[in-house]
Amino acid sequence: MKEKIGKALAKVRAGLQQDGGDIEFVSIESGVVKVRLKGACAGCPMSQMTLANFVERELKAAVPEITRVEPVI
Repeated sequence: MKEKIGKALAKVRAGLQQDGGDIEFVSIESGVVKVRLKGACAGCPMSQMTLANFVERELKAAVPEITRVEPVI
């Protein structure tokens, strides 16, 4: 499962890097993926929308076992 998550995050990462941000996989527990937003994404007021509408959607499509994505600091 971690390999699938890594591949999906690589796809997401390309989009985030275009805006000066990045994302790092932290862990997965009971279907909840924890990620760390970096760069411009770390302090962006739109980061919650990015997680819900972009990151979570892509990860769930790639790995149906994922129930949600949560940010960590």
